[in-house]
Amino acid sequence: MTTVRIIGPGRAGRSFAAALTTVGVEVRGPLGRGDDVSAAAAGVGVLLLAVPDQQIAGVAAAVRPVRSTVVAHCSGALGLDVLAPHERVAALHPLVTLPDPAVGAARLGTGCYFALAGDRAVTDLVAALGGHSLQIAPDARAGYHAAACVASNHLVALLGQVQRMAASVGLPLEAFLPLAQGALDDVCRLGPAAALTGPVARGDLNTIERHRQVLDPAELGGYDAGVDLARRLVTSDG
Repeated sequence: MTTVRIIGPGRAGRSFAAALTTVGVEVRGPLGRGDDVSAAAAGVGVLLLAVPDQQIAGVAAAVRPVRSTVVAHCSGALGLDVLAPHERVAALHPLVTLPDPAVGAARLGTGCYFALAGDRAVTDLVAALGGHSLQIAPDARAGYHAAACVASNHLVALLGQVQRMAASVGLPLEAFLPLAQGALDDVCRLGPAAALTGPVARGDLNTIERHRQVLDPAELGGYDAGVDLARRLVTSDG
């Protein structure tokens, strides 16, 4: 099993460190902001850069290349060009959220999907974690990452709107979370089109208009966008 050194002591770096250690991978680091990273590629099989996207190129450039070491980043949006001047390069982006190291490590080790590119060493790491590999072409990475952001970030933002709308009638978000969880479970079982219920699925334009009449004007943009997306499901069957 290869040895991994991690640069980046944040949530992602510590999640990967804990998850890989659990499955028997020797992990060194994570190295932080004040550490000298110039020799970080020496003596390991994979150097994993778990730093923010805007820092990846600078950190990679600060590391002296070692021909036998794979330098990889965890970005979903960036390609491999940001890892110059290293010869063996890769990308390893997990399709799970990593809110803290304990939860993140557990999620990384429960068969999640990883978007990969470059050297096969990262495929071996995913196999060690029991995960599933998705090979993403360079020209598809931005589209892939956009879908990932909608699946996670936009979903959270949508539930923020639910929280505001519920509060406007004196109700807590918690009352609506089982409904949201049930809808997500239905999508997992049936797919989005078959899981859709409610006034758009029924063609109930009167109810939609009643909603619009009582909503805070600041919420109409989000509500209307959701109606439009639901209509696309109805008209396209998925």
